[in-house]
Amino acid sequence: MSEAETGATRPTVSIIVPARNEEASLGSCLRSLVQQSGISFEIIVVDDGSTDGTREIAQSFPGVRVLDPGPLPTGWSGKNNAVWAGAKRARGEWLLFTDADTVHLPGSLAKSVEEARQHGAALLSYSPEQEVHGFWQNAVMPVIFAELATSYRPSEVRDPGSAVAAANGQYLLIAREAYDAVGGHAAIASSLLEDVALARSVKAGGRKILFRYGGDAVRTRMYRSFGQLREGWTKNLVLLFPSPLWLAGRRLAEFALVVVSGTMTVLAAWKSRPAITLAGGGAFVVLFGSFFWRIRRAHFSWAASVLSPIGLPLFSYLLLRSKLFHKTGQVTWKGRTYGQATAKMAVDGGASVGGVRASQALQKRFNP
Repeated sequence: MSEAETGATRPTVSIIVPARNEEASLGSCLRSLVQQSGISFEIIVVDDGSTDGTREIAQSFPGVRVLDPGPLPTGWSGKNNAVWAGAKRARGEWLLFTDADTVHLPGSLAKSVEEARQHGAALLSYSPEQEVHGFWQNAVMPVIFAELATSYRPSEVRDPGSAVAAANGQYLLIAREAYDAVGGHAAIASSLLEDVALARSVKAGGRKILFRYGGDAVRTRMYRSFGQLREGWTKNLVLLFPSPLWLAGRRLAEFALVVVSGTMTVLAAWKSRPAITLAGGGAFVVLFGSFFWRIRRAHFSWAASVLSPIGLPLFSYLLLRSKLFHKTGQVTWKGRTYGQATAKMAVDGGASVGGVRASQALQKRFNP
């Protein structure tokens, strides 16, 4: 690594990669990281109890430090324990927390630090380009990210006057000073949505954060099977959306209206009823068009945008499943189960986002 840490030189950035059974993706991630240029950095992989070839892959990259996080303390999530272990050993002025399933574009590390500095941001986070494969991923992932883009608008996140905070743990760059000031991941040890929790702490402390789509810097393939997709979103969805029952019902209703208007149009045309055909066709175009452009703003392909209406009922299913599993303490991820106490703390944290939004809505209504 020509630009990496050498000798006693303090690196500008410490890249911390938590990895638990990531042999399918870690090699690509590290190859993209070791080739970064234009800035000094170190890479720390925290092997979180992997039982596959994760550790061997990490150790095959010269200069990459491989750490063990130690036993999982009571009340901690596995990821928080891993990244905290890495942060304690990191020596950079900036910390980049990034997942093992990411691939980083050349020069993106130096550009991200420069972007944060130019905007005076203590925390910068990118939402990576999402690499999706297969029918179900193409159907539901655009729906989920369209909802996220609506709920966590970058303009609100970077607005100091707004309490809305967001970050994506797949790429989270934070100044060491700011990280220490808010207590790092130790202060949010139980959170299953640690990226948003950390962003909320930074912003509450009066520091600036930036959050945007980062397809020009990083891409990721989050899931490699439907089972992984279901488990991952069951862990996260109820924490991201504070009114899951209302949202699930709304999206199911939207799907039903699209199906009914489309079916009505086809049947009316077949039976030569032009007035009904025109009404049904108009309703279908309006409903599908509105949904289509909402999906397109989430930065997915045209093919995924066309397919994604089928993802509406699947999104509702995953959202309701997430609520149920959190309520009953059955949330699992990477072979660990998080009980009701951890789930309750996580849901309470997610609900606070809803409280912030409700308060802001009332303020806008009565103080235009």
